[in-house]
Amino acid sequence: MPDKVAPLVALATCAQVPDLDQDTRALLRPLAEAGVDVCARVWDDPRVDWARYDLTVIRSCWDYHENRDLFVAWATAVDGVANPASVVAWNTDKHYLTELAAKGIPVVPTTWLEPGRDAELPNRGRWVLKPAVSLAGLDTSVYDAGRPDQRAPMRIHADRLLAAGRAVMLQPYQAAIEREGETSLIFIEGRLSHAVRRSSALTGPDDGADHRFTPKPGQRTRPVVPEAAQVRLADRVLDLVPDSSELLYARIDLVSDTRGTAQLMEVELTEPQLFLAHSPPATTRMARAIAARAAARHSRVAPALHCPHTAGGGG
Repeated sequence: MPDKVAPLVALATCAQVPDLDQDTRALLRPLAEAGVDVCARVWDDPRVDWARYDLTVIRSCWDYHENRDLFVAWATAVDGVANPASVVAWNTDKHYLTELAAKGIPVVPTTWLEPGRDAELPNRGRWVLKPAVSLAGLDTSVYDAGRPDQRAPMRIHADRLLAAGRAVMLQPYQAAIEREGETSLIFIEGRLSHAVRRSSALTGPDDGADHRFTPKPGQRTRPVVPEAAQVRLADRVLDLVPDSSELLYARIDLVSDTRGTAQLMEVELTEPQLFLAHSPPATTRMARAIAARAAARHSRVAPALHCPHTAGGGG
């Protein structure tokens, strides 16, 4: 009688971290202990045969913003991808915030500057400027529009993004983040797993720094017990996400307004850090959720291709 073939899972990453980021590498041992054969695979590597995998989990795909359309097309073409392609298409352009705001979610107020239209910038107050398609704080900066020495860099920043065909978001700077930080609630299979609080990483005008693969200087992260109001808001948000019942993971980022009321910053459903190191039980919880999904889809009768855990190349 042939040996039982283990479910095969691909953890999708990018070429810059072919062996996965630290957050995701923590899943390798518990996945193996759960009886899963797991591989790191670069999402846009043409050598990978994604049909070989029972489940593909999107993790550190931190270059999708360079060609979002290609990334969404890839996710759509992969059978058994988590989170699902419909969620990826919705979540990788932050215009989804307008939809959530229209449905009553308290979202950080946002002004949208669209390519091809006149872009009027504020002349007072502190503002966060960032592109609608981005990640890890890329091209995101804080400007004091009342300072003459920052108005010109703010204009240059906005014009550069708009000239590249990228929509721009302008949000009033939320001063509460300096004393309270930003709270991230992490959900696994629709249930709250853990939460962390992060200090602000934005300090001023755009400096061109890329912190996708290196920690942001001075940013601190610690585990917290979220407030009941924060959990209620996060639950409301998730109820409005397309195909929310199919979410493997989710991260809801919140910040307080001037009255101390929670408001939504972003919904992270595509490639977020899940801060597993700050909740050891969450690592096991996530691994078991992946293993259960892979086992449910597993239908091979031929031996699966074994793949080294640290390989990022072909399939």
